[in-house]
Amino acid sequence: MAKKFMMRLDVIQPTQLYICLEKLVEVMKTFPEAPELMEPIPVKKLGDKIILVDGHTKAFAAFLRGFSQVPVYWEDEELDWDAYRVCVEWCEKENIRTIADLKGRVVPEKDYEILWYKRCEELDNKLKAEKKGNVKVHK
Repeated sequence: MAKKFMMRLDVIQPTQLYICLEKLVEVMKTFPEAPELMEPIPVKKLGDKIILVDGHTKAFAAFLRGFSQVPVYWEDEELDWDAYRVCVEWCEKENIRTIADLKGRVVPEKDYEILWYKRCEELDNKLKAEKKGNVKVHK
């Protein structure tokens, strides 16, 4: 794994619009008492932002615990950065700039699947079609 280091939560841009309540409850059951004890969360520089690649629930749990910083590492895996760009745009349109902004967006799993997973699946299909040259993605 890449080298981990501490980063302030308020400088990391989320890339999702919701937190799943049931997953959050499970994460909170075994959440460490100190940020240094957490598993590191992957981040990536995308344009002028540092984005969360994964670990939104852990980051949100850290926020709920009152942590101001969390362990992170630079993601070096090749992921679908076009999708992440769109997700950041969605977050910006909804005024989600830090993990704290997800406070009113913790939803039951059945809603999360519709509000988030379904939306991401539709985006994935649009991006695949665009890459084939069939269609232009409309955000």
